Amino acid sequence: MAAGATYEPIATTTLSTATASFTFSSIAASWTDLRLVLVPFKASGNLVPRVRLNGDTGSNYSYTALLGNGSTAFSVTGTNQDSIYLHYDTYPVSPNVGLGTVDIFSYAGSTYKTVLTTQSSDKNGSGSVGSWVNLWRSTSAITSITVFEDFGSFGIGTTATLYGIKAA
Repeated sequence: MAAGATYEPIATTTLSTATASFTFSSIAASWTDLRLVLVPFKASGNLVPRVRLNGDTGSNYSYTALLGNGSTAFSVTGTNQDSIYLHYDTYPVSPNVGLGTVDIFSYAGSTYKTVLTTQSSDKNGSGSVGSWVNLWRSTSAITSITVFEDFGSFGIGTTATLYGIKAA
């Protein structure tokens, strides 16, 4: 992201019913970078949000991650994945708080796309944090972003906002 960048909201989704996935589509090539901010909720069970770019379900994603939960820190890697993870373990379920960000650099360019994801969550004082460097091995400009839940559906109140970022 460029220093002195400006953020412009493109679209926001707030779920009024439980939903397994939602998509931001028809993303114009008007910005330098993109940022997706996700505040996920779920009534019970595991919550593992993931992202696909341009509907690509192939094995075209890879990652390296650093994660911690207050007592343990560790790293993980993955190649030939079918999506981008926003969390390795599980987000807390409602009413605890979780936050995920997805930063997509040079999303309209014609090279492979670098994507930085971060997550943090509070499980009543025993939360977790993580930072992921992802690669989407495609030279296509990103025109859609699908967010989906690996274990069922996102709960009511889940909110996601997509921002376009321009250099100042």
